[in-house]
Parts: sequence; C-alpha cells; structure tokens
Amino acid sequence: MDRLENTVRPYAWGSTTALPALFGEAPTGEPQAELWMGAHPGAPSRVARGAGPQPLSEVIAAQPERELGARTVETYGPRLPFLLKLLAADAPLSLQVHPDSAQAAAGHADEEERGVPLDAPHRNYKDAHHKPELICALTPFEGLCGFRHPHQAAGLLESLGVDGLKPYADILRAHPETDALREVLTALLTADKDEMAATVAAAAEAAAGSAEHAVYADIARHYPGDPGVLAAMLLNHVVLRPGEALFLGAGVPHAYLSGLGVEIMANSDNVLRCGLTPKHVDVDELLRIVRFEPTDPGVLRPEADENTGEEVYETPAGEFRLSRFVLVPGTVPHALHAPAAQILLCTEGTAVLHGTEGAGSDESTDSGEGAGSGGGAPAGGADGSHGEAELTLTPGRSAYVPAGEEVRISGDGTLFRATVAV
Repeated sequence: MDRLENTVRPYAWGSTTALPALFGEAPTGEPQAELWMGAHPGAPSRVARGAGPQPLSEVIAAQPERELGARTVETYGPRLPFLLKLLAADAPLSLQVHPDSAQAAAGHADEEERGVPLDAPHRNYKDAHHKPELICALTPFEGLCGFRHPHQAAGLLESLGVDGLKPYADILRAHPETDALREVLTALLTADKDEMAATVAAAAEAAAGSAEHAVYADIARHYPGDPGVLAAMLLNHVVLRPGEALFLGAGVPHAYLSGLGVEIMANSDNVLRCGLTPKHVDVDELLRIVRFEPTDPGVLRPEADENTGEEVYETPAGEFRLSRFVLVPGTVPHALHAPAAQILLCTEGTAVLHGTEGAGSDESTDSGEGAGSGGGAPAGGADGSHGEAELTLTPGRSAYVPAGEEVRISGDGTLFRATVAV
C-alpha cells in the first residue's frame, strides 16, 4: 500500500479554513476548495515507488491489471474509474447537470468530429464518460438537488411578492409538471440578462427578509443579477447532517452551497452549467440533457454490516462504492480485501493500516505528514517495504491499496473506503 501525496485545488468558492482545520494546519489565507485523491490527469495523486514520488496515473498505466484488477480493466478500461475528493465550499458552486453514458459518448464524438479543442471554453464534453457522484457531509452541508414539485416552486415565487416572478408562478401552476419546469427554466436562461437583473435583485431582497428563503439572498450576494438565482428556486434545498449523503445521477440539476464533505464521482469532466457561473452556458445542450421531472432529493444514510462494521452508501453507480468505518480502540482489526483498487481516507481521529507480507514496492519512505502541493495538501511517501507494512493516517491523509491486496485497519477515528463496485 502507498501513502498518497495529494493536491489541493484553490477554486474561488473554496473555504479558507475548513481543509486546514481538518489537516491540523494553519490557513494560508487562500481558498482551498478540493483535495483530489486518485489518478485524474488534471491532478493525479503521487506515490513513492522506486526512485521517488510519481503520479498514480503513471503507476496504473504501467501495470493496469495488477493495480486495478482484471474486472475493472475489462469493464472500465486501464484507468481508475473514480475520483475521491474532500470538498470545502464557502460559496455556491455552479448550478449544473451531468449527461448519461450515451449522451456523453455521443457529445464527445460530435465535438471531436467538429474539431472543438479540449480546452475550449465552450467545450461541453471533455471525455466520453458519464459523471454520477455522491457527496457525504462531514459538517452540516447545504445544497440544491433536483426539481421541486411545480406547485411548491410556484408557492415559493409567490411568497416573495415580486411582480416579475408572477408569470413564472402562473406557468408552474397551470401547465403539466414536465412542461411547466421546462418552460420556466428555458425562459429564465434565455431572457435578457440586463432586464432580468432587476427581478433577481428584487427577489433576493425579499428572500433576505425570510429565514426560510434567506439561502437565495446569499446565492444572489455571490452572483448578483444572475438568472441562476431564480433557477435555484426551482430546486429542492437540502441540508445534510454529518454522515448523510446525496447521490446525483444523470440529468439532475444541482449545486453545492456550503460545507465540508467527502465526494466521490466517476472519473469524468463532463458538466453542463445552468447558471451561478461566469463560465459558458450552452442553453440548447443543457435543455436536452436536463430531466424535467420533480424528484425527492433522497438523502442517503449508510447501511451497516453487523459483522464487519462497514457502513455502505448504496448507489446505482458501478464506477465507485463508498463506505466508512467508525474505528473503536481495542477491537479486532477489520480486514479489507477487494478485487479492485482502494483509496482509504481518514477524516477523524487516527486510523492504522496494517499491510500484508510482501506487498508494495522495494523501498520504504514514510516521510510523515508534511505539506503537499497546492497549498496545505497532506503529503508523504509510501510505506511499501516487503513484509509487514504499517501506515498511520490522521485527518485528511489517505492511502492507496492495489487490487487484491488485503489491509487490516484499526484505530480510534473514522475511515472512508473508496473502491470500484465490481
């Protein structure tokens, strides 16, 4: 097994304090939005194998079946199919949806055929994969997820007492659910932004006077005049308690607003934005992808295995499986074995990982808990010596376990386990 050296992404919406507090480090003053754990080409984790740290993506590419397992490679190709993150939001992320597998493959092929550069700001499909994702709260976590029932959305708009919102409320009450949601979202995204700004401002002012709707005033404070503020009112507002989670499937509009959580997703960059962003919004493609149907956000709570203590967040995604262990001192170590690669992340207390004899690389460089790249990222080498190997993880630190290798875990804390659902 290998200790992971990970990168923090400094997106503007990130908290300046949440990740440093978790790591036990002083804030840098800069936003620290996401800590990436995995083999995504944008910021792969690094492991110490042989001469020194090297990207996990290169380690996997060199021996994909050994690292990932034959079933993973057969199903998803020679790539780690998931990306694990710590996400720390202090401002709203963009309102967005993800395509399903068929839409992603077709959209990617079309843009490739038309010669749209991968780094073009108007590119929608960076790859041919879908992007289901799961967010599990470590602190109280706010988000928007899925459409409200139209009559509920109409009631919210009417309660603000803004004349400019009345036509949308009337549509939501008068038309069939799917038609009403499509018509209103289309109208919001295609309206003249300058003309819409006054309605957004009036709605935000009214929302600020209501404890129930103050969240929309806060969104408008970050994105003044953005029609996405009104689009957000069409969605379910969700507050997760620590340990609760949301699963986001294809076509479901959503946005994270605030809080610290563990996020896992299929290893894809395909995002279509609806608003709350200065980035490109392809309205026509977005409207083709969005599922215009009211949904219950479906807050997930982990299902515990009485024999192992593993608490699993069940989802329909095949690319990933997320679970957690609440470790209690003095109990028999839990044995973790999987036919796919695993990433183990400590979020509280201490987790001790005991490797199996003969596992890992030839050199052992356990370099402790120093700072990694990206500003405040946890780092360290790999304890990959032959014979019994042991790693101690503290909050924010993680380890990679190749397919088929067994690790026993013990300690006094909380450990998340990410692997492939094969």
